[in-house]
Amino acid sequence: MSQEQRQALDTLFRTGPLQVDGDPREQREVFTRMLTSRPLPDDVSLTDGTLGGVPVLEITVDGVTPRGTLLWLHGGFYVFGSPRTSAGLASDVARRTGMRVLSVDYRLAPEHPYPAALEDALAAYRAVAESSAASAASPASAVSGGGELVVVGESAGGGLAAALLVAARDAGLPLPAAAVLFSPYADLTLSGSSMTGKTAVDPSFTPSAVRVRARDYVGGADAADPLISPVFAELRGLPPLLIQAGSHELLLDDAVRLAARAAGDDVDVTLDVTAGVPHLFQAFAALLDEGDAALRRVTAFVADVTGSVPR
Repeated sequence: MSQEQRQALDTLFRTGPLQVDGDPREQREVFTRMLTSRPLPDDVSLTDGTLGGVPVLEITVDGVTPRGTLLWLHGGFYVFGSPRTSAGLASDVARRTGMRVLSVDYRLAPEHPYPAALEDALAAYRAVAESSAASAASPASAVSGGGELVVVGESAGGGLAAALLVAARDAGLPLPAAAVLFSPYADLTLSGSSMTGKTAVDPSFTPSAVRVRARDYVGGADAADPLISPVFAELRGLPPLLIQAGSHELLLDDAVRLAARAAGDDVDVTLDVTAGVPHLFQAFAALLDEGDAALRRVTAFVADVTGSVPR
């Protein structure tokens, strides 16, 4: 990645209008405007639907017959965001992998603290798992076989995806082929050393702002609960994981420690850290060489776990 690309992204984040620790209702509008200001490609289709009684957004690319499904969990510290705010990145991954996306519109804190988001994610996942049995009869409306289901989460959605896998395993549900976690927000105790060690280089967040949002989601629960902070969870038996992060983000240690926990629990895990880039740099793959390279690695990973051919 060129120094010019890196500096442009850093400046974009540092001068953006979002106040992470601001009033949730006001900042949700700012967050949405920021992440939906760039139009999606003309061949991307968005369709509202439900899974297990939970709203979802189906994202497909015209002319591409999906080989499987990415169950997507958006970011935003459990307080901001929606399937539409992550549709740019989700549609890019859908195009590259030849998959469709079902993006879960889970309930947000502080109005709906833990366990609301996890309950919604698990309800949607359960519906996907059950629908796989009907895929042969109606492939256009049901998820293909379980081997073609991959869970994807970004930021808070990455931590939620890890918690979802643990909850699904404990509920005896069939697990997906794999999961891809972009910069997972996986420790709401905020005990990772990067939470303070990366303050000078993270252009997006401050520890105090993250602390405000963590309290919104945790509510009256224990932040160290493994289903809130999966860095403390027993991960044995989970499917292969690809965890990506940038070295210039407060959440770096969340990714590193989650990967170490998975490895210690005999989970097939790949930790992929890109130097000198911020949180969710993959969303800027059109502008950043490193973002494009990271998504090419995601594509290869998904192709490997599903047995498909990367685009």
